[in-house]
Amino acid sequence: MSTIFSKIIAGEIPSYKIAEDDENYAFLDINPLAAGHTLVVPKIETDYIFDLSPERIASLTRFAQRVARAQKEAIDCVRIGVAVLGFDVPHAHIHLVPLQTEAQLNFSNPRVKLSEDEFRKIAARIAAKFC
Repeated sequence: MSTIFSKIIAGEIPSYKIAEDDENYAFLDINPLAAGHTLVVPKIETDYIFDLSPERIASLTRFAQRVARAQKEAIDCVRIGVAVLGFDVPHAHIHLVPLQTEAQLNFSNPRVKLSEDEFRKIAARIAAKFC
């Protein structure tokens, strides 16, 4: 059975896409800790990030770095926080969260509520900075 992330990658479920390449896909988290919170996933379905081959982890990390640089240019923040948890969806993924303080990278914090229009505008700003 395909994960929700595989369905997003395949276009079966809509997403606020930031970028993609042959191996990876980045899109806004719809339940974000902060505006611009982005998920970076490999296109191959693997539950645990450390079950990916070294080459795939390297590809995912390089791609995430490019996304984080675009986020930093597009979103007013001090840093882009990185988290790899892997409990919520059985598909390896990296959380990239724009932060003002370290305390904001706490997944117990209340989530930010954004309108569909806000999601679209944020995604477009980040995507425009992606290179």
